[in-house]
Amino acid sequence: MKLSQHIIAFFMGYFLYCLFEIDTRGYTHWTMALTGGLAMTVLYSINSREGMTLMKSCFLGALIITAMEFAVGVFDNIIMRWDVWDYSDMPFNIMGQICLPFSFAWALMCIPAFYLCRMIRLRFSSQNPCSFSSRTISTKNSRTS
Repeated sequence: MKLSQHIIAFFMGYFLYCLFEIDTRGYTHWTMALTGGLAMTVLYSINSREGMTLMKSCFLGALIITAMEFAVGVFDNIIMRWDVWDYSDMPFNIMGQICLPFSFAWALMCIPAFYLCRMIRLRFSSQNPCSFSSRTISTKNSRTS
């Protein structure tokens, strides 16, 4: 996998998660944008493995994103006291930083992420620089003739 594919995955996660949060909560935080980008990059790496199914991807994705959310939550909300979110009133929460309902939400969000990762991979695997440049050259030559 090329670094450029991971960079694209990062920025897609960065911007899409920001848009999702702004749409659902009305605001976001810069650390959530970075976390969304990192999560999408990790999901891209996971989904690029041979034999990765949608179910496996959703399960692993939910675990990894929940772990990331806990780490970022401890830093943002407990250490820095930025109060980015608080799940204290949610069922099955741990320290108000993660909760079971949102873990299920992350699993559901891994469904479009799975297909987005596939789209990135297909886009890069279908690019053949030699055939593109020869087609461009032959098109230019036919116009000048």
